[in-house]
Amino acid sequence: MECISVFDMLKIGIGPSSSHTLGPWRAAERWINKLKEKNTFQNVDKITVNLYGSLSLTGKGHATDYAVMLGLSGKDPVTIPPENIHTIVNSIKETKTINFGNEKVLSFNPEIDIIFNKEFLPFHANGMSFTAHINGKKQTKKYYSIGGGFVVKKKRKNAKKNIEIKCSFPYPIDKGTELLNFCKLLKMSVSQVVLENEKSLKPEKDIDKELQDIWHVMLECMYTGCHTEGTLPGGLNVRRRAFDMHKNLIGTKPYTNGTEWIYTIRDTKVKFRQIFKWVSCFALAVNEVNASLGRVVTAPTNGSAGVIPAVLMYYLVIENHDGNFEDIKKFLLVAGEIGSIFKKGATISAAMGGCQAEIGVSSAMAAGALCELLGGSPEQVLIAAEIAMEHHLGLTCDPIGGLVQIPCIERNAMGAIKAINAAELALDTSPENIKVPLDKVVSTMWETAKDMNTKYKETSEGGLAVGVNLTDC
Repeated sequence: MECISVFDMLKIGIGPSSSHTLGPWRAAERWINKLKEKNTFQNVDKITVNLYGSLSLTGKGHATDYAVMLGLSGKDPVTIPPENIHTIVNSIKETKTINFGNEKVLSFNPEIDIIFNKEFLPFHANGMSFTAHINGKKQTKKYYSIGGGFVVKKKRKNAKKNIEIKCSFPYPIDKGTELLNFCKLLKMSVSQVVLENEKSLKPEKDIDKELQDIWHVMLECMYTGCHTEGTLPGGLNVRRRAFDMHKNLIGTKPYTNGTEWIYTIRDTKVKFRQIFKWVSCFALAVNEVNASLGRVVTAPTNGSAGVIPAVLMYYLVIENHDGNFEDIKKFLLVAGEIGSIFKKGATISAAMGGCQAEIGVSSAMAAGALCELLGGSPEQVLIAAEIAMEHHLGLTCDPIGGLVQIPCIERNAMGAIKAINAAELALDTSPENIKVPLDKVVSTMWETAKDMNTKYKETSEGGLAVGVNLTDC
């Protein structure tokens, strides 16, 4: 039984991509730790990195080379000040040296020592290898970034199933039917069942602290995105839109931080058009921060990081002005569990399943979570998740220039709106009338992913990525 924590699905990191940025970053860290375990780290005199498949084809646009350099430098994506990233990377490029593991300086030229290979490794589209040169000999390790910041090695017995056994939950869940069975047996809501599993790993006070940290990053991300204007980096010359949308919506009341901002938004107009725009604004804000190498929360990926914060913020500023941390806690617990069901039964990697695996899953996560907060039963929570995914099936991943900007940023706004709609539809649906259960849409999504042409799976070789040229922008 695969055991995935909420904190595996919701991870704090740096944009723009969980699979192309956070994954390679974590892989570099794991490789360094492995060298230290074998007592060979201090003997390394040269390092090279090979990127394969999707990591190579869209690596520059996803800052994969930056991530590799930062990981090799011993920097932590959770704590590194985003404003320091360019300084560190530029220093490596200019000096052609790297402070390996933040412990020893090695000669390193990114133009030569990070090699982009267009061919795909057979195990997964996001493959990479790290080579250490030690006393004239080479030692190479391969890693695969399988989506959402998860990293595996092919040689693991369970790797082909994308399985990593980390723990043993008291209420093991692989499918929606199993989740519902536990809810009925224990007479608990979805969030309560998930919390019991999480409590088998750590005390509830630690769970609360980590969830508060996650929400803080989400709120800060929305706040930053709504208060930053200008053009996104990367060459597409995409103008930030959240700033202008926010300026037109917020009014003139003063505030100085994210918490005060929430109260100010609650005092604004709440007609349908304004609500629609607020939700879109929150989602755009997050993914504009993500596109500029800012700090975000994988939810379940960086490219889809805006959906869950936008829907949760909608609940707090529109639906329930008395909303508090208990509501945030329930929302994130439910969202994390739904995401894990999709990861176990299908994929959350756009390189494997297209954008249905990212925006589709994030929309399903948000829909189910919102449904519980609005009073939905466990059955209705899963209905909401199913509805949201059903209407993302077949969504391709075709980023222009390999950048997580067009169409990625707007797709977060669309995914958030669909999530809210799905939750409302579920609340008015009787479970006995359901024709498509969640587990069926999960398996259908995986079959769709396998049938999808590779050029629509984050390779920038089809769709909008070839229909629109950088020169057009």
